[in-house]
Amino acid sequence: MDKLAILIPAYNEEQTIEKVVRDVKNAINDIEGSVVYVYDNNSKDETASIAKKAGAVVRHEYAQGKGAVIRRMFREINAEAYIMIDADDTYPVEAIPEMYQKVVERNVDMVVGDRLSSTYFEENKRPFHNVGNSLVRGMINSLFKTSISDILTGYRAFSYRFVKTFPVLSKGFEIETEMSIHATEYGMLVENQVIEYRDRPEGSESKLNTYGDGLRVIKTVINLYRGYHPFAFYSIFSLIFFLISMILFVWRVLVPYFETQTVANFPSLIVSMILVVLSFIMFFSGSILDSIQTSNRRNFELNLINTENKND
Repeated sequence: MDKLAILIPAYNEEQTIEKVVRDVKNAINDIEGSVVYVYDNNSKDETASIAKKAGAVVRHEYAQGKGAVIRRMFREINAEAYIMIDADDTYPVEAIPEMYQKVVERNVDMVVGDRLSSTYFEENKRPFHNVGNSLVRGMINSLFKTSISDILTGYRAFSYRFVKTFPVLSKGFEIETEMSIHATEYGMLVENQVIEYRDRPEGSESKLNTYGDGLRVIKTVINLYRGYHPFAFYSIFSLIFFLISMILFVWRVLVPYFETQTVANFPSLIVSMILVVLSFIMFFSGSILDSIQTSNRRNFELNLINTENKND
């Protein structure tokens, strides 16, 4: 088992990968038992060969997408601590030792490299990325009652128990959102670490699609909220259907009945009753799924004990 595993997912990063690998190796020079892993995700340039020459252990993931790369990394590598950093040379490697110490000495499960509290909004040249980061951060911290400062950062440190119990479901850049929510929902210790951010060097292009990936991230947030808090999620729709049914019933059925003593609008009556039934279905569906989620949390805690025993 490695002492520290540096995880670098890479796709067409030949311009920056050598510098990142060499900088990382210098930063972890004093940490014995540390290894730098570069996982190449079908790069069409010389990313893999350059990383190997720079001293990294190079492996390949042929299923396209950052989520697929992280799934492979987490399943294949055993280490006491992990640090994931992007290959685009936008993150300061000088933060690695401190992030590592938080994991091994203070038992932090995830250290989040917080760009948004430092230089991100000044350095980042893509304004819609700024809006997107702020929007996602606000959504997650409100819905899940968390205090994570940077939801979408690709610079994180992890404990062994986080890595071995994290179910990777996402395929693309929404994986960071999934990590943040998983850690907070299952009561793992998460800390923010403010880091300096610098924009990509000239000629290096981001693989992130501002609109497409942004919509996928928002969809992921909604799906995760439905999965982790089903009662709250379905209760919203239950209440909406119930209110619409009551308004329709009073306006189109009850008020005319008091005036004419007859039920004149049968279609409105039928629709309002259907909405009431849907409201009750939503309510009880949320209740049942909430019970299942509670059971899943218990099972997770038991699996966590088994994972920690294996690590010992």
